[in-house]
Amino acid sequence: MRRLLIGLTFAVFIVLLIIPLGRIFIGAFEDGAGGFLKGLMRPEALHALMMTGLVVLVVTLLNTLFGIMMALYLVRAGWMSERIKGLLNSIVDLPYAVSPVIGGLMIVLMLGPNSIMGAFFEGIGFNVVYAFPGMVIATLFVTFPLMVREVMPVLQELGSQQEEAASTLGAYGWRTFWSVTWPSIRWAVVYGLVLTVARSLGEFGAVLVVSGNIMNKTQTATTLVYQDVENFNVAAANGVALVLVTFSVGLLLMMEWAKKRKEVH
Repeated sequence: MRRLLIGLTFAVFIVLLIIPLGRIFIGAFEDGAGGFLKGLMRPEALHALMMTGLVVLVVTLLNTLFGIMMALYLVRAGWMSERIKGLLNSIVDLPYAVSPVIGGLMIVLMLGPNSIMGAFFEGIGFNVVYAFPGMVIATLFVTFPLMVREVMPVLQELGSQQEEAASTLGAYGWRTFWSVTWPSIRWAVVYGLVLTVARSLGEFGAVLVVSGNIMNKTQTATTLVYQDVENFNVAAANGVALVLVTFSVGLLLMMEWAKKRKEVH
């Protein structure tokens, strides 16, 4: 029975992960290396990859900053009642429970051109929906829990005794954070960074709704893959998908390396 369960586990792993990845690799080079490069060198592909990189960069910076702050507030904020902390803790997990498409729709309804806030921003020449800011907000909505959920358990396990001791010795605010808190949470932040980048690279639903998928303007790599498949340009779609998969797998391998390095130290 044990061997059967092990065999079934590996079979599911192969069918769900290894075979699709292999199919993407084979499909990307269906027309040879020249066809693969041609698909990536298209103006729309280069723009989509650049747009994806910009979104990932901005989202990762914002998610790191606000994710660490939210984790600190939920664990350390004495001025916040336990009821409010519980409510915020539940809201943080909202992106896990809500479809990214629904998240994108909420952003359109709240900040779209037909909304009060959207009309205000549009009036001052700052477009949110169907523009880069909306894409950042949509991706940030999807990835926000990742940093918080990596840092919070470490803070809870660490306790507040060391920080309180530092405060009694005259270290307050940023001095306490950099000298006491940061060395304890830095690896959790690294894991959160890796997960945020990987998730941002692959985000599709929320970005598709918010961006409008406008070629050479608001199109990301994932929405370009979707468009290529719709237009039966499967080889080019596989090429762009292979680039995204390579980055994501590389990041996850980096995270595993970071975990081993942490264990060594």
